[in-house]
Amino acid sequence: MGSGPGTLLLTLYGIFTVGAASRSIVQLSTRFDEAPLAYLLSALAALVYAFITVSLVRGGERARKAAFACCCVELLGVLTVGTWTLAAPSAFPDATVWSDYGMGYLFIPVILPVTGLLWLRRSQPDRG
Repeated sequence: MGSGPGTLLLTLYGIFTVGAASRSIVQLSTRFDEAPLAYLLSALAALVYAFITVSLVRGGERARKAAFACCCVELLGVLTVGTWTLAAPSAFPDATVWSDYGMGYLFIPVILPVTGLLWLRRSQPDRG
């Protein structure tokens, strides 16, 4: 993971961890009553990003498997929340990180888990 595209992936996950966590902390502490579901989902996104970041930094087979599973959860979350925000916009008076498939973040939230899954699969050590 420590070189090339793996470094970029790790950097993006780190940035999204800080961004989603900062956003959700401010929203939860100052405006929770305005859009609790959206703000809690942004906090969940921050936790998912943080877990993947830590797993990628740790390395090793167990961490790789954990990161892979968490990328699957992340992708499912982005697709679910993205579809939900389009199908029932009234349920989201404010956006989440994953709203509209991450459109507010240049769709990086939907691209990131796909890229992470591909990278984790591609960079898997040989078992020969």
